[in-house]
Amino acid sequence: MRRLHLLAAVTAAMAAMAVFPALAHATTLRPGMCGPQVFALQERLVKRTYLPPGYHPGCYDYRTTQAVMAFEGWVGFYRDGIAGQLVLTRLPMSVTPIPWGRGQRHVEIHKNKQILFLVGADGKVIRVLHVSTAGPGHITPSGHYTVYYKSPMSWSHEFHVWLPWASYVVGGDAMHSYPDVPGYPASHGCIRIPAPEAKWLYYSTPVGTPVWISD
Repeated sequence: MRRLHLLAAVTAAMAAMAVFPALAHATTLRPGMCGPQVFALQERLVKRTYLPPGYHPGCYDYRTTQAVMAFEGWVGFYRDGIAGQLVLTRLPMSVTPIPWGRGQRHVEIHKNKQILFLVGADGKVIRVLHVSTAGPGHITPSGHYTVYYKSPMSWSHEFHVWLPWASYVVGGDAMHSYPDVPGYPASHGCIRIPAPEAKWLYYSTPVGTPVWISD
């Protein structure tokens, strides 16, 4: 039985390699690299909503790094933003993530995976973003909330820092742009969003947008 499972896995991997050779023959793609293999990676990330439509510059930039981290978070891989052989083999076989909530346009934040979904009214995921929620000693509260206040440039009196493209969800915790969105929980309670995605998310989540935060 174990050999049958192994054979099935090998067969699936070979099928993926046949369909997506540009990904299959890459060893490791990392930030700073450019070329057709990176282009193919970005095309696949676009199809699975980790990158916006039409985004495939062919160079492994910060936005691509964050998209790979979102994929790694969704499938349970270590989040380092580097597309090694494990990522390159699994990505072509993946499907677009499925949200756990339906029925209305909303945001889902999955703290255990450190990802955010923007979900359409049809129940389909529009985009998947890598995020960073509360680090040790801090809390990003779980529950059902709504965006209650927005500011394109909000000042945090508590931490003395500007929070660009801030959408406040509960108390003083907001979804906002931040220069450092690592592969682990690191905020004081807010939901850090990668800068290239923050403005888009800001205008995609008007006041009243439901935000569901789960453990």
